[in-house]
Amino acid sequence: MNYFKLVLFALIGIAPVHAFGQNERPNIVWLVTEDNSKHFLRLYDSSGVAMPNIEALAQHGIVFNHAFSNAPVCSVARSTIISGCYAPRIGAQYHRRVQKVELPEGLRMFPSYLREAGYYTTNNSKEDYNIIKDDDVWHESSNKASYKNRKENQPFFHVQNYGITHEGQLHFRQEQMENQRTIHDPADIVPFPYHPNTPTFRYTYARLLDHHRIADSLMGEFIKGLKSEGLLENTIIFYYGDHGGVLPRSKGYLYESGLHVPMVVYVPDKWKHVAPVPIGSRSNAFVSFVDLAPTVLNIAGISVPEQMDGTPFLGKGVNRSAWEARNTTFSYADRFDEKYEKVRAIRKGNYKYIRNYQPFYPDALYNFYRYRMLAFSEWKTLYLGDELNEDQIQFFQPKTAESLYDLSNDPHETKNLAQDASLKAVLLELRSLLQTRVKSLPDLSFYPEPYFLNAALPAATNYGKSHQRQIEQLVAVADLALLPYSAAKEKLKEAVEASDPWERYWAFTVCSYFGEEATSLHKSALLASQVDAEILVRFRAAEFLALTDHAEGMNQMQQCLAQARSMIEANLMLNAFANLKELGHSLPEGLGDQVKESWRGGKSKSLVEHRLEYLIQQ
Repeated sequence: MNYFKLVLFALIGIAPVHAFGQNERPNIVWLVTEDNSKHFLRLYDSSGVAMPNIEALAQHGIVFNHAFSNAPVCSVARSTIISGCYAPRIGAQYHRRVQKVELPEGLRMFPSYLREAGYYTTNNSKEDYNIIKDDDVWHESSNKASYKNRKENQPFFHVQNYGITHEGQLHFRQEQMENQRTIHDPADIVPFPYHPNTPTFRYTYARLLDHHRIADSLMGEFIKGLKSEGLLENTIIFYYGDHGGVLPRSKGYLYESGLHVPMVVYVPDKWKHVAPVPIGSRSNAFVSFVDLAPTVLNIAGISVPEQMDGTPFLGKGVNRSAWEARNTTFSYADRFDEKYEKVRAIRKGNYKYIRNYQPFYPDALYNFYRYRMLAFSEWKTLYLGDELNEDQIQFFQPKTAESLYDLSNDPHETKNLAQDASLKAVLLELRSLLQTRVKSLPDLSFYPEPYFLNAALPAATNYGKSHQRQIEQLVAVADLALLPYSAAKEKLKEAVEASDPWERYWAFTVCSYFGEEATSLHKSALLASQVDAEILVRFRAAEFLALTDHAEGMNQMQQCLAQARSMIEANLMLNAFANLKELGHSLPEGLGDQVKESWRGGKSKSLVEHRLEYLIQQ
């Protein structure tokens, strides 16, 4: 069946349904589409796709204009949702996980509390948690899971996931693009300003819009089923995207395209008291994924565990003034498959602050899965051919340590205003808010992942609590990058010789950001790259040398790679080699020979294998 017929078939298909009775407590349903930001829906943007079934929910519900994923990738976003906790606080921030973590002591995944209160809990079917799951979370969780197996009159909480909008659906081949028509005409597409306006990009946009139509049709059939069973008027329905995406520079990135999701909550008349605004309205209150678990528990009349970070935005105790005060969201990005970076962001109102802790790694740094998309690879080709404009080329350039965007005038975040003197007060306020947040969590990503895995797991939250002062000091060292080098120099000299290896680690990371300005620390870096007791400090010192063209840098990096103690440690190191390749450095021959054979050759390719394939290709 060709693509065009597949779309039409999905839009007219009808699914069978069966009737069940209503309950005295509200049923709660989540309809979740994967990898889609709010920018592609007509409900939010006039150029977006019509989704009549979701728009119908909105007429008898609430449209949230400011709903956000806290992370721009599935496992981290879903770990935040299921726990009600910020992932970097509990150690669930890496995608894909190497090892699952425990929840904070005394906390359970939120459906467990619903189940305990008498709800029938079902999930169809994606989980993707970075957290150890107990047996009491779901009555059913599979691609056959259904609320229909509950007892008579038993309230239910059901999650229905739709993968048609997932990134993998855009991994089509050139011949498919040439031969498979789309419902939406690519000629009508105007790409975002940071994207090249090419046939490949326009076709990719059109195909993504088609996928939204299919998703809407499938959700419509699900809603019809609830209605025919007499359940709709006792069921509160949430529709949202599981994070932003999925075109290049969205999924995996802390731009609005990766975080700002559609969210509509249908509220039947019987339960309209759970909302502090009239049904059929739009809300400017900021809501984030960390708030979803507390909200569902609150709607169900269940006390929200104090270990959760989020706060309810519907249900008992939520009023209009509380909504009006909701104007801030916090987000995070760490390792995404084999690609490493550490980025945090905070948005307050229409101002967005992004803190890049390793700004010498560009957004475009190679990632195997991302570059399977033709649009991604074409964008890189156009960059190499010097065919991009100022907005489009930013994706391939080193970043600044901090960025500030005025989203009211720059919704696509292409104009960094961090150096705008008229906005200095805004910059300092948001910088302070973010610094306070990462210190107070505390943020476990200030430890490199290999150390974190060995030292903090499985009870990562407890480790963070007991090491909060150390993490605060690591934040202070990392934030030396926010000073002019002249002001940071003396403190950097102290930090590269600190007794704490992770202070030294961050000090050399900051040196890499300052680059040529920091070459007066070459002597300290050379010594550290040769004799430091911690291999990751040796490596960061060597990376600084290599980035500033010191003859010994690449050699010491290679020696560290040969001594890597784990696959994840080798992957962290190979990330730096990938960046050097992007910058035009010649890599040493036989790089792959430095990586242990046991970290390659499994049933599926490891992160290290994907990275090595890129590094050895011409």
